[in-house]
Amino acid sequence: MRIRAMIAEDERLVREELAYLLQLEDDVLLCPSAETGEQLLELQEQYCPDVIFLDIQMPGLSGVEVAKRLRRVESGRMAPLFVFTTAYDDYAVEAFELEAVDYLLKPYDDNRFKIAMERVRKRIATKDESGRQAPPLSHPRPSKVLITDEKSSFVLAPESIIYVAKIENVLEIHTKDQLFQSKMTLRELEEKLRGFPFFRSHRAYLINLDYVQEITPWFNGTYNLTMDGEKESKIPVSRAAGKRLFDIIENA
Repeated sequence: MRIRAMIAEDERLVREELAYLLQLEDDVLLCPSAETGEQLLELQEQYCPDVIFLDIQMPGLSGVEVAKRLRRVESGRMAPLFVFTTAYDDYAVEAFELEAVDYLLKPYDDNRFKIAMERVRKRIATKDESGRQAPPLSHPRPSKVLITDEKSSFVLAPESIIYVAKIENVLEIHTKDQLFQSKMTLRELEEKLRGFPFFRSHRAYLINLDYVQEITPWFNGTYNLTMDGEKESKIPVSRAAGKRLFDIIENA
């Protein structure tokens, strides 16, 4: 069973970190994220997530206010599960009064996140989802992607992209023939490339698996990648992404 997960978080960097952790889970299907409580109410109606990682303090409606609204069962549909996220531990009692599955403190700890996911899986396994229908998230895979920037836009064939690196606030898109730059976020580009063999090896790197030539150990469970056509570049693989990368390559 695939778990539909949604993030509601107004801080971009925190949102991207949580999205990265969720994408490492094999059974998680990540829905579009919300930046405000009002936006979350709209998106959850459209995508019907199983679980929402909900920031308690957001502009406009707070996470607690949104959770109270979504807990009201309407039209026979079950309310989603909640994992509350916050930088403070002052809201734990209120969170559990709303029957939250868990409560995660920022910055996120990998092991603590894993525990939260196991609690989500156990709750879903016992949850009655009868009559709950979620719309499909699948969409046609495009043959090319549009890369936008502040001054111009250009079209690339995904298979021509070797890897993408986030350098400060700029994306460097390395292709077979040249280097492109964009002010898009790595997350935005990753969404455009969904369905193609791209993998987030590190929070600042997105690689095309078809170009992986060599994987070498680095230190403390991390690795470096050598990409075909990019002999001088060493792409980092985080410890969290390393196991998943080997599993994907071995089962390809």
